[in-house]
Amino acid sequence: MNSREEQLKAFDRLLTIMDELREQCPWDRKQTMESLRHLTIEETYELGDAILDKDLEEVRKELGDLLLHLVFYAKIGSETNDFDIADVANGICDKLIDRHPHIYGDVEVADEEEVKRNWENLKLKEGKKSVLEGVPRSLPAVVKASRIQEKVAGVGFDWKKPEQVFEKLKEELGELQHEIETENKDKMEAEFGDVMFSMINYARFLGINPENALERTNKKFISRFQYLEAKAAEKNKALKDMTLAEMDVFWNEAKLL
Repeated sequence: MNSREEQLKAFDRLLTIMDELREQCPWDRKQTMESLRHLTIEETYELGDAILDKDLEEVRKELGDLLLHLVFYAKIGSETNDFDIADVANGICDKLIDRHPHIYGDVEVADEEEVKRNWENLKLKEGKKSVLEGVPRSLPAVVKASRIQEKVAGVGFDWKKPEQVFEKLKEELGELQHEIETENKDKMEAEFGDVMFSMINYARFLGINPENALERTNKKFISRFQYLEAKAAEKNKALKDMTLAEMDVFWNEAKLL
């Protein structure tokens, strides 16, 4: 691994390149925070894919892409004299020190859960009116539900045991089934949302990341379906012309691989 001196030198190199690109490259010169936003989101998802795939070489590359974006935003901020990369770094350093009084102060904590509770309480003392203020509105629904549940749990609004959450899940499933029988689409959707919210909460109690779990299933399904497509192509058959029983043969083969 690189020494701290080499790490700082590499970061300085990136800052220098960013300065040069912003001054000399027509594309880089044209970018704004707004134009970079969707690209940053895309890069974040690509990093997420690499992490789930356990492809560390790809993780390294995607981290570089994200780091470039962070430096880019800071560069744009410096051009309007609002902030620069030092302000960004010092800001997060100050926050980390303030939010870890058990490391940089005299507060004692028993475990990770107490650290989380202290973190949320400290945020409220900083002037936030709600522990949920830190949940971005534009987060995907599954991730947002996870963050909501984590944050309210951090101030003590939580179940005590996984069994309690599972009972709540069964209750929500019963309510969904009732609305299905009434054929009221609006109420069905509302109850389906309650079931998903309860599932996500149950995953938290089991120590499972629901977003990761669902994405693993997505990847598994894609892999098996593409195997099915390949096998059908080998036999010069179109899927639309095959029976479900014929497709199940290849699907079950894929499950064994």
